[in-house]
Amino acid sequence: QVQVVESGGGSVQAGGSLRLSCVASVNTISRWTIGWYRQPPGKERESVAGIDSGGNTNYVDSVKGRFTISRDNAKNTVYLQMNSLKPEDTAVYYCKATSPWMRKDYWGQGTQVTVSS
Repeated sequence: QVQVVESGGGSVQAGGSLRLSCVASVNTISRWTIGWYRQPPGKERESVAGIDSGGNTNYVDSVKGRFTISRDNAKNTVYLQMNSLKPEDTAVYYCKATSPWMRKDYWGQGTQVTVSS
């Protein structure tokens, strides 16, 4: 069973930065598609950023230029660097790992990010 664990959340003031980490218990994370999602209070979960096996990245418009997704293959870890944080970035952030063969999804438990004005 694949385990996905997020970390790095916390409370920051607007304009601050956080780096989230997603560790997946897989052999070669570079073969997997990893996505960061978030769920603000009272709202639906939305996609924030993703990176595929080719290293291609994508971002939701609201975080472009502020967030960066990256991957450290040696550590089986995907990061989400979040800069210039805004109160509307407040949410529980989740990591999803999608397997390269069966396209099965594995979710982490989430990490809380709170941005105060």
